[in-house]
Amino acid sequence: MASTRDYYEVLGVSKDAGAGEIKKSYRKLAMKFHPDQNPDDPEAEDRFKELGEAYEVLSDEDKKAAYDRYGHAAFKAGGAGGGGFRGGGFNDPMDIFSQVFDGAFGDFFGGGRGQPRDGRKRGSDLRYNLEISLEESAKGVSKALELEKFVRCKPCKGSGSKGSGGAQTCTTCQGVGVVEQRMEGFGGIFRKQVVCPDCDGSGQVISDPCPECVGQGRVEKVDRTQIEIPAGVDHGTRLRSSGNGDAGVRGGPAGDLHIVLKLKRHDVFERRGEDLFCEVPVSFGTAALGGELDVPTLEGAASIKIPTGTQGGTIFRLRNRGIKDISSGRKGDLNVEVRVEVPTRLSGEQKEKLASFTESIGEENSPMHESFLEKAKKFFNL
Repeated sequence: MASTRDYYEVLGVSKDAGAGEIKKSYRKLAMKFHPDQNPDDPEAEDRFKELGEAYEVLSDEDKKAAYDRYGHAAFKAGGAGGGGFRGGGFNDPMDIFSQVFDGAFGDFFGGGRGQPRDGRKRGSDLRYNLEISLEESAKGVSKALELEKFVRCKPCKGSGSKGSGGAQTCTTCQGVGVVEQRMEGFGGIFRKQVVCPDCDGSGQVISDPCPECVGQGRVEKVDRTQIEIPAGVDHGTRLRSSGNGDAGVRGGPAGDLHIVLKLKRHDVFERRGEDLFCEVPVSFGTAALGGELDVPTLEGAASIKIPTGTQGGTIFRLRNRGIKDISSGRKGDLNVEVRVEVPTRLSGEQKEKLASFTESIGEENSPMHESFLEKAKKFFNL
């Protein structure tokens, strides 16, 4: 599961590159890392998908403008809560490749749209919005996701055929995948090639289609997928689960599942990067006289020493009590800000004693008040 890199870096172009330069760079790199050129090479496949995603964004003026302004955040899933949805991710990298090469795909790799001439086709990538707790992001967690997607048809084992007939050459297009269409215009009769309507461009048809999947080799259903969330993930982290997207057509490879994480708001802690922050109340007496204070951490309660005369807003740092960095493994810190509580329900006797005490300590024991008065005198030229 790789993290998303800068799209300009992926394509090897500068931020002021024009559409022509972006397309030229994509064509060169996509040819280099195409799966047919690098069989059984998962790294090349990842690069090919990454190139498709980068080109899809940078070749579109609106998407490019949004990316230049907001970065990857412009394409993160919106909405609260966890839930899967179809069509929320990027387009199939094979489709992008075919569009860029204007249908000449088969001239390079011997198959229209990069698919074998037996009707097999890669499944689509899917995206799932998953909400997790702060504790789960810190420690990692295993999640069972339920989402509607295409899965391999069990009766035909994904072949699309109910018997041994299998795929046969399409008689309409003679296995080419395209047919010629005649069109009449003011200048005469024109001919153009269109995708064969009977085989959908694959050049093959199923002679005895499976009744369960109607020859597609896959059916749509709610499927349960188990995924592992590593420790250290953050809000907006994108994870990819290879092969857990839609099943391919007629035994084609499955797409990937992209998980976009959202952290639930925590009642106690606020996360900033790998550091955690929280506010803890401390009594007036403890702040004035000093003592020990129990504070919460993700591992349980911890005790900190409160020095004599601690002021409200003082921050105590607990080393290595934050979140583990997903890359380096280094743990952040926990920052505890103390809030001095002022008594609100005092008896008459308590009020008298507190007034007497306040008068007895004088301003020399109120450094913040004394500092404020000095600043006020300078401000008003007193």
